[in-house]
Amino acid sequence: MSNNIITLNNPVPRMPEFRFKTPVNWTINKGEQWCVIGPNGSGKTLLADMILGRIAIREIDGNIHYGFDRPVSEAVKSIAFKDIYTLVDSSTTYYQQRWHATEQEGISTVREMLASDEKYAESLFRRFGVESVLDKKIISLSSGELRKFLLIRVLLTRPKILIVDNPYIGLDEESRRSLDEMFTEMAELEGLQVILLLANPADIPNMVTHVMPVYDKECLGVMTREEFMADTTLQEKLFPMPQQTPQLPSPVRKASQHQITFRMENVQVKHGNREIIKEINWEVRNGEKWGLLGPNGSGKSTLLSLVYADNPQSYSNTIYLFDRRRGTGESIWEIKERIGYVSPDMHLYYMEDIPTLQIVASGFFDSIGLFRRCTPQQAETVKQWMKTFGIESLADRSFLKLSSGEQRMALLARAFVKDPDLLILDEPLHGLDISSKRLASGIIEAFCRREGKTLIYVTHYPHEMPPSVNKIFRLKKRTEA
Repeated sequence: MSNNIITLNNPVPRMPEFRFKTPVNWTINKGEQWCVIGPNGSGKTLLADMILGRIAIREIDGNIHYGFDRPVSEAVKSIAFKDIYTLVDSSTTYYQQRWHATEQEGISTVREMLASDEKYAESLFRRFGVESVLDKKIISLSSGELRKFLLIRVLLTRPKILIVDNPYIGLDEESRRSLDEMFTEMAELEGLQVILLLANPADIPNMVTHVMPVYDKECLGVMTREEFMADTTLQEKLFPMPQQTPQLPSPVRKASQHQITFRMENVQVKHGNREIIKEINWEVRNGEKWGLLGPNGSGKSTLLSLVYADNPQSYSNTIYLFDRRRGTGESIWEIKERIGYVSPDMHLYYMEDIPTLQIVASGFFDSIGLFRRCTPQQAETVKQWMKTFGIESLADRSFLKLSSGEQRMALLARAFVKDPDLLILDEPLHGLDISSKRLASGIIEAFCRREGKTLIYVTHYPHEMPPSVNKIFRLKKRTEA
């Protein structure tokens, strides 16, 4: 019996835009655990789509052979960060809805969506340490909790091959370790083989046996994990250092002279009988740079939703924004106009099939999509920020056709266009390759050196914290009553 599970014999896609520079020749054998690694837009997702049978192949050229007796659609499954969109239908929900407990009727709980094999699902949730979310509405889950749920839902189908796109982003250290252990145990106990699509060599887990480097739509040859980790020259080719310090567009507003950017006094948020956050006191003054830390599900996104005026419970709490108490006559748009914001949750709802330039320009108006015409000055500012983030070539491409990393760079540029007084960055480097992370980090740090700029930075990777951050606010995960 053949040891080959999947063999790509120089297949050539019918559509030219899906083709690699040279046809792919790749064999996956039984027992092997793989990582496909490369920068954003290099072809990792394209390679996965070929294996999944999502790309039509020219029959006169090569082919793809599968060494199992189940249909490909059953034996090979995939998870990508953007698949979370399928859990919260953005055509029937809206971004702020997760904060409106009275507007979540008809939205399923985790338990309801896993009802087909609840016992097995509960065992997996215990392994991840998040069994307490079983009775939560899907729309109320944090980004990290959503990722775990999505993984478990796919594992319930017991696939032979599981392709996972950037599984670690959005997960705290304990959850990343738990995910590694789970991959290892599933491979040992049930014969599951994993193909991870990664953009950071440091994320390659020990359970990986083989690596396929990909660069500019070209496969660079099969390597063992040990060979790849030792090849620093190849890693530098895949993820080069930025050539120079990023040059930011000129400021478009004067430095704000306010004293208190925001202050929370004994703030609490409840959904029904469930307390999300309780008795939070936090003052952030003009120009301060803060890191917000805490495990998945500790309430970080909820806390930020109060500041960004998305959560209606901000009116029932004592919150000051830019020296003014919340609810004393200011409009939501007056608040948002001074805040630049990006988060994994926001990413879920930016599913607009419009040019990327319009997505970036929507930052002036805090809208999903562009419904107002930019002034000539605003249009020029948008182009400058896209150039700063290295995405000027994506201006006319549909946002939906970008890789998740390219989308994240566009949303980051969107947060900067209005030169905000307060920058709230919730996992801003989510899904970026190393080179893009370095570039984005340099831009953030350069921006924060401007007078009157306040930063709130959320991350599960403390080493990614900007050097200017010198204050930390920590949240602990609340236990259920």
